Amino acid sequence: MVMTDLPELLAQIRAFRDEHLLPLEPLMLQVGVGAILPRLAELRGLGRELGIWAPHLPPALGGAGLSLTAFAQVSEELGRSPFGHYVLNCNAPDIGNQELLLHHGTPAQQAVYLAPLAAGEIRSAYAMTEPEHAGSNPVWLSTTAVHDGNEYVLNGHKWFVTGFEGADFVIVMAVTNPQAPKLHQRASQIIVPRGAPGVEHVRKIKIMGEEGDGWASHSELRFVNCRVPTSNLIGAEGSGFALAQERLGPGLVHHCMRWIGICERAFDLMCAYAATRELAPGKPLAQQQSVQHAIAERRAEINAARLLVMDTAHKIETLGAHGARVDISLIKFYVANVLNRVLDSAIQVHGGLGVTDDTMLAFWYRHERAARIYDGADEVHKTVVARQVMKAYGVDISILA
Repeated sequence: MVMTDLPELLAQIRAFRDEHLLPLEPLMLQVGVGAILPRLAELRGLGRELGIWAPHLPPALGGAGLSLTAFAQVSEELGRSPFGHYVLNCNAPDIGNQELLLHHGTPAQQAVYLAPLAAGEIRSAYAMTEPEHAGSNPVWLSTTAVHDGNEYVLNGHKWFVTGFEGADFVIVMAVTNPQAPKLHQRASQIIVPRGAPGVEHVRKIKIMGEEGDGWASHSELRFVNCRVPTSNLIGAEGSGFALAQERLGPGLVHHCMRWIGICERAFDLMCAYAATRELAPGKPLAQQQSVQHAIAERRAEINAARLLVMDTAHKIETLGAHGARVDISLIKFYVANVLNRVLDSAIQVHGGLGVTDDTMLAFWYRHERAARIYDGADEVHKTVVARQVMKAYGVDISILA
């Protein structure tokens, strides 16, 4: 699909979302994701038939071949529904794993793992974070992968492994070069099939009381003398952190635009409720100045967030992820906080209704509070931005720290 077709693609996705996905939300809220998984599987097939499948992937893999800036607009539309990205095969972590294998996988890895993943025949997971170490220090890992002939032997403990339930494989970040002089060159990324001996599923982690199902769940894993072929290594040994950083830039654009989609949906719900909910006969909630201020402030923040993300996506395309690293940090903490403020305002305007599962607001509030934590906590990204800003004033914050 060429760029001139983007408006048509967006219109198709909006129609698909509104007709097929939004009506499933009440059942999901009351019964759980598991109740609608069969219907979602049907809709994944329909997405393929309609030609709106995997818009981020090249046509050779069944996708639309969109640029990052074009896909960002798609991501916002899909983000208005909690099922949008999953149904069109561009949900995290599958999308990041697809891009990782596309750019760095061997031909054999692409045939065995990427091709069926792109086709939606299998799902995947990504294991990096460890409960024993601060996620804000991503080079501090205890999971190891030791050579034994033509195999790696993995031992370690991971958690917040999104979508492991039902996944066919997980990409694991493990230390392969513990003696490397630079911390950033000690870890590698290795493909581990779900059924490999030594892969232990400890539990699904409840998120604010909700366990989730399938792709919409998070697991804790242990690797105990888990053996996989050395041919399962992605890229060069010791390049795990560099690959993770390369994966992170576009991934944060995907996340941020998904968050903006949630913002727009929550904003619509807030305004519609303010227009129809009466405090007294003939006096809608929207007449309250505090509600008006909330509407105006959230509208400004959403608009600003979108422009900031689109600018960053353009910089990634022109300068690369490394060249846009400060902008990537900027959108991560800014948009995550806008999302939290929009959801909070929408819930406040809804009053008691806002904290029930009669609307999507409480669901998003449970799951998206973590936006300020995963893929780098706010504080980490703010430090990255401040460090770069202060260099222009002759101050090296990293030395002072």
